[in-house]
Amino acid sequence: MRISGKALGSLAMGLCAWGLVLHGKTVQAGELGAWRINGFLENDTRVRKDVGLSKERNTLRLEADREFDDLGAFTGNSLTLKLRGTYDGVYDLNSKEYGRDAGGPICLEDTSGLIPAGCVAHGRGAFGGNNLQYGVFNGVPGAGLGQFGFNLANNPNDGMIVLGEPLHRPGGGVAFGVPVRPCDVDSRGCLSGYMDGTENDLRFPEFADGDRLDWLREAYFDSSLPFSSPLSDEEQELFFRVGKQQVIWGRTDLFRVLDVINPVDYSRNNIYDELQDIRIPMWIATAEYRMGPVGALQDLNWQVVWNFDKFRPNSLGQCGTANVILDAGCFFRGMKNLWDNGGTVSNFALVPPILGQPGMAMTTDFGPNQVGIRDVQLPNWTLSNTQIGMKFEGVLGDVSFSLNGLLYRSQLPSLHGGSKGPPAISPFANLLLPVDLQLPELLPGVGQYNTEPRQVPYLIAFDIAFPRVKLLGGSLDFTIAPIKTVARIEAAMTWGEEFPNTLRPSLYSESRVARYVVGLDRLTFIPFLNADRTFLFSLQIFGQHLLDHELEQGLLGQVGMPDWKDNWIGTLYVQTWYLQDRLQPKFVMARDWKAGAYAMQPSVDYLLSQNFKLSIGANVKFGDGAQKFNDCRDCNPYPPFTAYASSGGPLLEAGPIGLTGYEPLGRFRQGPLGSSDKEDEVFINLSYQFF
Repeated sequence: MRISGKALGSLAMGLCAWGLVLHGKTVQAGELGAWRINGFLENDTRVRKDVGLSKERNTLRLEADREFDDLGAFTGNSLTLKLRGTYDGVYDLNSKEYGRDAGGPICLEDTSGLIPAGCVAHGRGAFGGNNLQYGVFNGVPGAGLGQFGFNLANNPNDGMIVLGEPLHRPGGGVAFGVPVRPCDVDSRGCLSGYMDGTENDLRFPEFADGDRLDWLREAYFDSSLPFSSPLSDEEQELFFRVGKQQVIWGRTDLFRVLDVINPVDYSRNNIYDELQDIRIPMWIATAEYRMGPVGALQDLNWQVVWNFDKFRPNSLGQCGTANVILDAGCFFRGMKNLWDNGGTVSNFALVPPILGQPGMAMTTDFGPNQVGIRDVQLPNWTLSNTQIGMKFEGVLGDVSFSLNGLLYRSQLPSLHGGSKGPPAISPFANLLLPVDLQLPELLPGVGQYNTEPRQVPYLIAFDIAFPRVKLLGGSLDFTIAPIKTVARIEAAMTWGEEFPNTLRPSLYSESRVARYVVGLDRLTFIPFLNADRTFLFSLQIFGQHLLDHELEQGLLGQVGMPDWKDNWIGTLYVQTWYLQDRLQPKFVMARDWKAGAYAMQPSVDYLLSQNFKLSIGANVKFGDGAQKFNDCRDCNPYPPFTAYASSGGPLLEAGPIGLTGYEPLGRFRQGPLGSSDKEDEVFINLSYQFF
């Protein structure tokens, strides 16, 4: 096992930092001017159904803080450091699933009726010149038709899976091969700076990017400036925190309505780890005006947050790893490979009705720079690209509240395609047509498809972008005394978010989004289950409403935005304590209403000693599973060749008629729970605090 020089450099910096800490006086608590240090070791082992070992994560965490004497008028001065390093052994212990030996040759479904086996190998699709079973649709043997076809030497049939495995089979829809090996083993489909992890990057994720210093989880300095103000009889203060940190705005768990300042690393364990463990700390400065009692308010604070770090998106998980939320990383990698190298796409080109039934389609070989993802447009660091927010927070009687505003960039990617996508090469270039057809692809007076790359409305060729977003929202926290329940509410409206939309020539559109969460917490005695301690019941309902949702009924199905106009996700958390709080059984359940998807996670924590904890459990998903939506095969970007006229579509006009498939847009209907329907796991977690 080799470790890169960049990773070794980052590790050396971490060891030097801890050398400086440990060189000073250390205690475990109390004394001013001394370091208070805690260390933790953790092993998280998970086994997935039909896969075997899916995680063997070993984590070392070191946490230290130190208080300093007053610096002039500044009091409460302290420095906090948190370091984390991880080694995931799954890439060495189960390399056939998640390492350098993952994937293999693939066969792609073909519903044309021309292929007796019903599937064709990658690189043997129609129009590519390499499969005589397609007859006239093979093109010239060895050369193909027009610009169709690709070089198998650059994109071999090895080290791949079919997009969507193991959640679903193509089912008559589109699919293509996705490389799954680490990017130093197989660079196909790797997106530079976004999803390009090497084998060591995946083994040691905190050391993957030497510039980001992810091993330095948090490092911030706190200070306060007390002063008197005419607004209050009480002493007030300005509180400052500067450094690498997490800024937590939310009052609820799991759902990020207001808590969107820090991006999230879903590659660590999808949505199932605590947010404090998967938020990605950023270099941020916060200033908080703590006013104390003001008028009828028992407390009032005003906070300004400036995220001056270089933009960083959510980590969605690289294809070929165990946690790829929504399977988005596999879609991105497969599409990037299609753009760079060409590839085979199942069930794409319509069989003429004279040769088959309507809806039968041939698996098709595309050339490079025709369809796929060209690039990811990560914003460079500029002052205008930094993010700023403000929060007013107060207490009125028994009600705690906040008002929040934030200007930021979306941490989720948006695909800009079609008329706003990259200039693409027409696969029909050099094909002669009658000159009286008034098509933009024809060279004037020549009757030949244009060979120059251009932006093509409705074409499934994309760049990845991260749009600017505005957020306004607020939260409430109060007790409902008659039922002894604590209520937590968050709500926010955003402007500028972008969503896939097959009705638009650019294949995306903006929508205002309203999100809200209502949480209820109650401690309840159930004597026949536990005579000594209460049960904690925590219920949450998350809702999302797209105000500018577009959805129409086409000839073959719905077209427009695959995201639900309205959807709700509910969670239930139950916990109790036995054996003087050493034994803690827990149960979590989640349901996605529109997706019809469920997840359950029963687990038990047992404190073997004051420093040693054992956790065992399972994560089980079930429900409706994969869902279909319009996939834009029928969008006719190159009329009349790509028209679905036999299914009722226009011959010379572009736009969808509602042909559906699981890929690529069904993932937005099935959501994170439905997308992980086949990822049932059992796990055991051991954690030890060594000081």
